[in-house]
Amino acid sequence: MTDISIANAKKNYGFKNVLDDFALEVTSGEKIGLIGPNGCGKTTLFKLITKEENLDAGSISIRKGANVRLLSQMPPVVSDSCTVKDILTRDFKDIFEIETYMKDLEEQMATAEPDKLEHILDRYGKLQTRFMDLDGYAVDSKISELCNKFRISEDMLNRKFNTLSGGEKTIVNLASIMLSNPDVLLLDEPTNNIDIDTLEWLESYLKSYTGTIILCSHDRYFLDKVVSKIVLIERGKLEIFFGNYSYYLKENERRILAEFEQYKDQQKMIEAMKRKIKQLQEFGKLAYPGGESFFKRAASIQKRLDKMELLEKPETTKEIPLNFQMNDRSGKQVLMVRDFDLSVANKNLLNQVSFDVVFKDRTCLMGKNGSGKSTLIKYIMNLYENEQDDNNIRIGSTVSIGYIPQTITFEDDNATILETARKSYYGSETHLRASLAKFMFNGENVFKRVGTLSGGEKVRLKLFELMQKNVNLLIMDEPTNHIDITTQEVLEEALKEYPGTILFISHDRYFINEIAKKILYIENNGIKEYLGNYNDYINKSKI
Repeated sequence: MTDISIANAKKNYGFKNVLDDFALEVTSGEKIGLIGPNGCGKTTLFKLITKEENLDAGSISIRKGANVRLLSQMPPVVSDSCTVKDILTRDFKDIFEIETYMKDLEEQMATAEPDKLEHILDRYGKLQTRFMDLDGYAVDSKISELCNKFRISEDMLNRKFNTLSGGEKTIVNLASIMLSNPDVLLLDEPTNNIDIDTLEWLESYLKSYTGTIILCSHDRYFLDKVVSKIVLIERGKLEIFFGNYSYYLKENERRILAEFEQYKDQQKMIEAMKRKIKQLQEFGKLAYPGGESFFKRAASIQKRLDKMELLEKPETTKEIPLNFQMNDRSGKQVLMVRDFDLSVANKNLLNQVSFDVVFKDRTCLMGKNGSGKSTLIKYIMNLYENEQDDNNIRIGSTVSIGYIPQTITFEDDNATILETARKSYYGSETHLRASLAKFMFNGENVFKRVGTLSGGEKVRLKLFELMQKNVNLLIMDEPTNHIDITTQEVLEEALKEYPGTILFISHDRYFINEIAKKILYIENNGIKEYLGNYNDYINKSKI
């Protein structure tokens, strides 16, 4: 059974065709992962399916009666008084209104005169029938059951929605959607701001979900666990791979190599035909006036050439040529922490923790949201930037730090990319613009105000700044947030070649597996150390 059918779809924004003759069939129960570079049209596709936007041409058909729900990247804008319970019950307003009327009528029945009682009973009966049709008596139990399943406590129900963390908002919004029993779930970056424990729970939940899922995510580990079909969107069109993300990687590489070989073969054939045409024309001129046959054969080959369907050259992915340099290496002892306590607003985060970061370590700091990871990094950076000492934390004397925070800001939001980059770059403007072009800031883009940049663009610009500093310790707080998979992979390759020390926070398990050689896991106000990457941590932590 087909839930969604998209045929000959076209969507254009100005001079850019986001979708161009796009076609996709979605069968009931499928779990599909949408991938592609930022701006390729993934979120646009969701908006077209939910009719938030309209196609320029083509059609989108949704199975009659199918309940399609979208979990957006951005949480809904609500008033400060809105509670978690208000979010969960927002689809049941009709039921609660009927329930209120029924309670009002019940009160009236208790004191009504006999001649009016029959009229009240009649109204009450009609409302009760409607209430039962809407399954109103089961709403409270449904909400209670879902709260247990989504780990939403009674205390959390009464919290103001706007006070929740990004990850908590995502879970509450998803729970609200699931109360409506959707047939099709559209999930736009559902893993943003969610810690690993919650990610693992979400994976398990979605794997057991019997409906249809189309999800857009930059989390490759999540895609591997949840989806069984990958749809790659490139240049407005799609390519389908019947497997998870790891299968796509292997198959896509094979496909590109095959397409490139076909393209090369066709180019050789075209060149040979052109040479033959030129040769025949030369023979025709030499044989004049009896060379008509040579010209006819040349014209025949030209016709075949004109009718040939030309293959496009397979587009190789634009890569940011990250090449971290390091002029002076640090000593063996990069960072030493001994019996360190950390508290914020009277909340104890760390208690008597000790650990070392030594030269060439690749250390990932992990833990649940709110456990103190970012706070610890910020404390270390404050010591470094202000050249302060702490009896419990020592930064090596020859250590120079490059830092990418979770929320990237620049000194002046009104400054252009070019003006911002100039502050850290030593060289001519011509060379500067050439360097920025390698980071995908081309032409007029360099005049964009940094305050208007997307998350991925900010990461690229911050990386550019970092490249100029020749640091020997990289500290990164969620570096893969907001960047597409291609940029993540380029960053991974560069970090593998980096000759210095790396300390980073991440919930991206694929990224952790690629980069980490040591895990520091914050739990119960302490830190446990595990040698290896994320998979090693999982195996050792369950022993």
